[in-house]
Order: sequence, then structure tokens, then C-alpha cells
Amino acid sequence: MDFQNPKQILFTLFKWILICLLIGVLSGSASAFFLVALEWVTQFRIHHDWIVWLLPPGGLLVGLSYHYWGASVVKGNNLLLEEYENPKKTIPFKMAPLVLLGTLITHLFGGSAGREGTAVQMGGAIADQFTTLFKFDNSERKILIILGISAGFASVFGTPLAGAIFALEVVYFSRINLKSVFLSFLVAYSAYFTVEFWQVKHTHYSIPEVPEINLTNLSYTIVISVLFGFAALLFSRTTHFWGSLFSKYIKFPPLRPFVGGIILAIAIAGFGFTKFSGLGVPVIVDSFSNVNPWYDFLLKILFTGFTLGAGFKGGEVTPLFFVGATLGSALSLVVPMPIALLAGMGFVAVFSGATHTPIACTIMGLELFGMQPGLFIAIACSIAYFSSGSVGIYKSQIVKGAKYKLYRKLNSNF
Repeated sequence: MDFQNPKQILFTLFKWILICLLIGVLSGSASAFFLVALEWVTQFRIHHDWIVWLLPPGGLLVGLSYHYWGASVVKGNNLLLEEYENPKKTIPFKMAPLVLLGTLITHLFGGSAGREGTAVQMGGAIADQFTTLFKFDNSERKILIILGISAGFASVFGTPLAGAIFALEVVYFSRINLKSVFLSFLVAYSAYFTVEFWQVKHTHYSIPEVPEINLTNLSYTIVISVLFGFAALLFSRTTHFWGSLFSKYIKFPPLRPFVGGIILAIAIAGFGFTKFSGLGVPVIVDSFSNVNPWYDFLLKILFTGFTLGAGFKGGEVTPLFFVGATLGSALSLVVPMPIALLAGMGFVAVFSGATHTPIACTIMGLELFGMQPGLFIAIACSIAYFSSGSVGIYKSQIVKGAKYKLYRKLNSNF
């Protein structure tokens, strides 16, 4: 009888649990620091609105840092997805401090960006360092990348269930190692509780009123969910459009955020578009109780796509929350459903469409808003996912399954 096998199994199990705890604590601590620093720079910008005029030199600093020291990590989240799909070499740890610094500069001076990309990239860079430490092969590296994405997402949003599932879904479920599932949940909760330990608070949202489930309300839900999907499509295409435009006409990469910074500064400070700077969390919170102008979601798409396309750093997810919540809020003028429910559905549905992750977004909706609006949330995320086109915010993401088959058939017919 081979007594080494049970010992080997126990050792492997202990090793991966230890790795999950370490990644969770390290990524969670990094996210906690990032959230505190992000709040500080945001408050500083709000109380010193003149600082937006420093966007051009701030953008130049970000551009130069990536051009001379971060060329290998400039792809950001797409690099994580590429290394998962086709592992080549360990992600340099410098990805973490570079994206942290770049995001803080972007938010300090008033660029429109999010925070998920920063946390996920820090988590991915931290996690992949264990490849060298334990001499992991490519299949084990894939698990580490999932753990990094899970830890970063769960810790920055305070949604461990959604974080764990997002990490699995964004790389496409059927391509994962089954043991990644358990480990993804373990590292997500480890990162989440680490942020809790540091007493860093997350924004809370609520949907106080949920209407009865009937044919009329379900019909309204289906129609507006298609609109949420179109908003996600517009967001993704806008971001890619500005990125391509800057790359085509400005060959020296550091000049792209410099030029973009000039235009953004004039638009934000000169024309009073300050509400579209930074994360826009106050606007998101307000949209759950007050009707937003119908054009707010369009302007947020424009400003975020331009900011990220120009080469500033940050994530896309919180701006997606902004787009969805403000669109849902505006729709309350014509859709006879509670404004908070419409904003909440848009909040997660636009995110679902832009990232091709309807399951994670549904779970996030349940974590943020509770079980009562669950059916409306699930329908919104599913329909927005199918109606948002075949290209999301992550160019390197592999889109398979029912959505892939649907759009392949549509393309073949036209």
C-alpha cells in the first residue's frame, strides 16, 4: 500500500490553502491601502478643483512611467487574460506599484476611471510571484491568475461571492481546473476579510421597494435590459475607439495621456463637467433615489472611454456602475417601476454586458441589494449579456458558450 499518496494529497492541499491565505492577505492589504489612498486623492480633488489643470503633466508622468519601466505590463487586465490563455512568463511584480500610482494620479487630477482594474492587476501580479517560489507549471500558473483576479475583485468591492465567480467566469468556465473553484472562493473571502480587518468601508446600496412579479413588470424588465446591453456595447466600443485613435495619430505613447489630459482639463474645468471626474460614486448613490438627466450615462461613457483610451490608468467597472445606474434612474420617467430597482438593475446589467459575466453580476446584485429583487436582477444581467455584442471591455477575453454561438450565427447570416 502506498502511504505516500495520502501524505502528498494532504501536503498539496495545505500548500494551496496557505497560498490562498497569503494571496488573500497580501492582495486584500494592497486593496485596503488603495481604497484609503483613492478616497484621500478624491477628497483632495473635490476640495481643490483647480488641480484638474494638472491633468496633462499627470498624464505625461503616467505615460513616461509605463513607456520606460512598464512596457511589459501596459496591457493591464488583458495581460492577465493572455497569460491565462497562453502562459509564457511570470507577470512582473512591477505591475502592482505602476498601476497603483497611475490610478491615483488619474483620480487625483480628475480623469474618469474606475478601480477594479487596479485591484485585479495588483492581485494578479502578487499571485503570479508564487510561480517562481514554488516552481509551478503552466496549469498551476493558471490557478494563480484566477486567485489573483478573485482576490482583487472581492477585496475592492466587498463582494466575495461575486469576486470568486467573476474570476472563474471571465476566463470562461469550461477552461478552468476544477480545484480552482474551491480555491477561488477561499482566496476571495480571505481578501475580503483582510479589508474588513483594516476597517476599510465599502459603499452600501439598497433597493427598498420591489414590485410584484407579473407579466407587465417582466415585460418592462426585458425591454430595459436590452437597453442596458446596448449601453454596455457603446461603452466597450467607445473605449476601444479612443484607444485606437490615440495610437494611430500619436506615435509616442507618453504624449497620448498628455494630449488627452489637455482636452479633459478643458472639458471638465472649462465646461463644468466635474461630476464625470473620478469614480462618480456620489452620483451613483444619488441615482437610487433621484432621477438623473437622460444624457448623464452618455457623458460618462464619453469621458471614461476618452480617459482610458488616452492612456490614463484605472478600471472600467465603477464607471459601468455609473452608466447603468444613471440610465436606470433616467428610465424611471417612462417605466412605472421603482427608481431604486431600475438603478440597481442597470448597475449590474451594464457591467454584465461589458464583461460577459452574467452569473457573477447576478451574484453581485444579490450581495449588494439582497435576495428580494433577485429575479429582476438575474433577468437584467442575462439579457444585457446577450444584447451587448461580441466585444467587451477586455479585448483578450475569450468569449464562448451560447453568446458566442449566437453572434457567430448572426454574422454568418449577414
